[in-house]
Amino acid sequence: MSATQGVLSDTELKHAIREGWIAAGAAFLDDQLQPASLDLRLGETAYRLRASFLPGAGARVQDRLDDELVMHKIDLTGGAVLETGCVYLVQVQEELALPEHIHGAANPKSSTGRVDVFTRLITDGAASFDHISPGYHGPMWAEISPCTFSVLVRTGSRLSQLRLRRGQANPVRDVDFSMDLSLKGPVGFRAKRHSGVIDVDRIGGYDPRDFWEPMEARGGRVVLDPGQFYIFASKENVLIPPDEAAEMAPIRPELGEFRAHYAGFFDPGFGVAPHEGRAVLEVRSRDVPFIVEDAQPVGKLVFEKLSGPVERLYGEAGSSYQGQGLKLSKHFARWK
Repeated sequence: MSATQGVLSDTELKHAIREGWIAAGAAFLDDQLQPASLDLRLGETAYRLRASFLPGAGARVQDRLDDELVMHKIDLTGGAVLETGCVYLVQVQEELALPEHIHGAANPKSSTGRVDVFTRLITDGAASFDHISPGYHGPMWAEISPCTFSVLVRTGSRLSQLRLRRGQANPVRDVDFSMDLSLKGPVGFRAKRHSGVIDVDRIGGYDPRDFWEPMEARGGRVVLDPGQFYIFASKENVLIPPDEAAEMAPIRPELGEFRAHYAGFFDPGFGVAPHEGRAVLEVRSRDVPFIVEDAQPVGKLVFEKLSGPVERLYGEAGSSYQGQGLKLSKHFARWK
């Protein structure tokens, strides 16, 4: 087994499962493994919280779930609706027993971010979200906050992804990307408030017009309203080489009053010819209305080397987003 530093590929993630670095009460599913990440499955119980929290050094998440913090418990085995404006915590089925030279990071899956469900991973002793310390042993918990649409989830639903690294993160390059407001037809979509519930495991089953409004750009610009959620596309094609992985980095605060992504992992093979594709941007304005213009910089992709070769590149086993342009999440039928 190679000891090369970098992001663990699917080959090494399989090795990690065999060695017990990653374990679960249920058998792992083949499609949980992405080229450079692992989908995490929700467990059986959701805790409705009064507020988000971090356990802090030396504290277990489970020990914080007392009557002061937990409003009520929800059984997910038969499915349950998580409401907008609420904070939930669910232990995922996977647990970790990492060697001292392995650490990790988490991110929402693409489909999670595109329906404005904010998820963050928490571990015992954590002082920050979405970070798994080197050598961590213990459970993982998904904090889930639906922001625009209420969602139906169940035991086994996958909202988050885990990426493991050997050694320190060592970016090889950064690539800036911008917003495309020159598209023919809609240049983006604005989420409708007070829409129906979205079942996160239902693919292509919803009419997008029940949940989204198409947007036009006048003079190559649009105005973002505070508190609204938008979907746009990057002007640039995104290509992730077979020996690299990438992650979206947030826009610098001084470049604008908005956030341009929730879900940020790009796996090796994304956008490889003949499937050239764009990055989809999950955009939310902050406290004031803000004008964005065509080709305005909105963020960057940070590339890292893989620590070993992949068995299966992104899209080789099918994908909802390979070769994408401006595209809503896989839950929606194609916009017509």
